[in-house]
Amino acid sequence: MRFRKVDYNELSAKQKEIFNFQKVAAKLADYGFNCIKLADDWQGADFLAYHKDGDETLRVQLKARPGIDRKYAGKGLWMCFPIAGNWYLIPHDRLVEVVAERTNWLNTNSWRNGHRYTSANPSRRMIDGIASFKL
Repeated sequence: MRFRKVDYNELSAKQKEIFNFQKVAAKLADYGFNCIKLADDWQGADFLAYHKDGDETLRVQLKARPGIDRKYAGKGLWMCFPIAGNWYLIPHDRLVEVVAERTNWLNTNSWRNGHRYTSANPSRRMIDGIASFKL
């Protein structure tokens, strides 16, 4: 059999979610995590990442781009998203702090009225603020 790489842009939304999960699960394996995809956004998480030492399990919300949402606040969720081919994994509430310090997201209508904000092109200043969370 001859294998052919898929074009990400040709995938359906569900296929993109599965593709992204597989990519980030492989990255997290390098850090000793095993990932379990959840079928129903259990407690806000798309997947669980548990560490080989058994001392840590992360509830992770997987996104196609960086974003914050008030419904995730105070729940101990981690946000995982790609930027320019790199994956980032950061606690949601810490991401909100970085956003407050380095962007104007919290002043937008999207945040004030819709209670969420995402960005396809985050600023260099924001990316620098989350650099320590790059996988």
